[in-house]
Amino acid sequence: MIGGRRGPALGRLLFFSAFLIATCGLVYELIAGSMASYLLGDSVTQFSLIIGTYLSAMGVGSWLSRYLDKNLLARFVEIEVAIALLGGFEAAILFGAFAYSSSFRLALFAHVFLVGTLVGLELPLILRILNEDTTLKELVARVLFLDYIGALAASLAFPLLLVPRLGLFRTGLLFGLLNASVALWATFLFVGPDRTVRRLRLMAGSAVVLLCLAMPVAAQVERGMEGDLFADPVVFRQTTPYQRIVVTDAAADTRLFLNGALQFASSDEYRYHEALVHPALAAHGSPRRVLVLGGGDGMAVREVLRWDGVETVTLVDLDPAVTQLFTEREELAVLNGLALRDDRVEVVNADAFVWLQEPGIEPYDAVVVDFPDPNDYGVGKLYTTHFYRLLRRAMADDATLSIQATSAFFSPEAYWCIVRTIEHEGFAVRPYHAYVPSFGEWGFVLAAPGRRLEGFAALPEGLRFLDAAAMDRLFVFPGDMGRREGPINRLNNQVLVRLYEEDWLDLWD
Repeated sequence: MIGGRRGPALGRLLFFSAFLIATCGLVYELIAGSMASYLLGDSVTQFSLIIGTYLSAMGVGSWLSRYLDKNLLARFVEIEVAIALLGGFEAAILFGAFAYSSSFRLALFAHVFLVGTLVGLELPLILRILNEDTTLKELVARVLFLDYIGALAASLAFPLLLVPRLGLFRTGLLFGLLNASVALWATFLFVGPDRTVRRLRLMAGSAVVLLCLAMPVAAQVERGMEGDLFADPVVFRQTTPYQRIVVTDAAADTRLFLNGALQFASSDEYRYHEALVHPALAAHGSPRRVLVLGGGDGMAVREVLRWDGVETVTLVDLDPAVTQLFTEREELAVLNGLALRDDRVEVVNADAFVWLQEPGIEPYDAVVVDFPDPNDYGVGKLYTTHFYRLLRRAMADDATLSIQATSAFFSPEAYWCIVRTIEHEGFAVRPYHAYVPSFGEWGFVLAAPGRRLEGFAALPEGLRFLDAAAMDRLFVFPGDMGRREGPINRLNNQVLVRLYEEDWLDLWD
């Protein structure tokens, strides 16, 4: 160990470092998981792999700490600086790997493993340094207490405060700066050879300066990297606790991306939303109360409001940032015809799965379900037998239902799994599809819980895609999109997520 320590101040610093190790380490882990989820999708799989890699790397680091026998304080400073730089620039490193290389997964897991190994080295070093002045029982109790409290602080602050206010780039830089500052502080609390102290102080000071310089330009760098991922100029971006929102615009074509996945293109979204909404409302004939689940952009609500008899529309969407964006931002609100400002519309920001379990929901005449594709288990639960059972309770006996159900051409196994699952819950079902240039052939399901689906009321005026003849064609499937048999999607198995993933993997192979 380097020289003598300067009183209890170093002990307090190292105990604080135990807290900081857990906080910063978990933040770096969450940043990696969030980046992987945003860029690759399937958040459950990505977070599971990231957590497993990180924890195993911490074990490797703890094992390697046995080989550090001398100058423990110097090694602690060096490790702290390395974590500060790798963790601080983590979001930029991973975003750059995705945007500019073909080896994102390799870079992702190599980075996570390296950071985890360094974090795993830290705690044993702290325990060994402090053990000279504190009994083992007291030492373990205090260090582990601070470690667990630090993890709690990070888990609460990350989604509620850090990501919404700072974004991923600046959150990483902030916690890297904390690591570097502790390293710099430590160089003033012990004595040793002047040359060694100067070297450590230069390392830690340089890391602090570098991270401070990066902070004000982080947003600009993030915009530049993100702009390279999209064909059109990015006009809006926001990271919320739920997802990454990006809006692009070029040549009067506005596009919305959530976690990198295209949600609509204004040049042809009318085909999708007319096909999604009007079959259900026309099958009912005279809906007064309509429920829209998902579709926070308001496009489906716009189509619902074309029906003169509609008195109330309830829109339930998870992310308030999306509904606020398409309510308040004028150039986006006009795309939905200012539908979310209509007095007949009530916007509820909630998880539809939870919201449907609330007591006292007055039955609706028609329901439109516009959830994202079931590419992870968080979304897959919204396509299960349990969910459709909950939905049935919110529907009147003569109600009708339409559901976006992924592509019947590109993902046929997943599409027909959704159809079978709805049928299993006692709904009368009529599958249908429509061609949307931005997406290709897309699948939908028309369903009713209490009656057969026969005949349609006259469509509202002003539609650009649907008329009576086009409506009939929706329900005709060519041979290559014909019905397939297979399993039902239940909450306890979620086979749909696997089928969806396999369909798209087969498509690209």
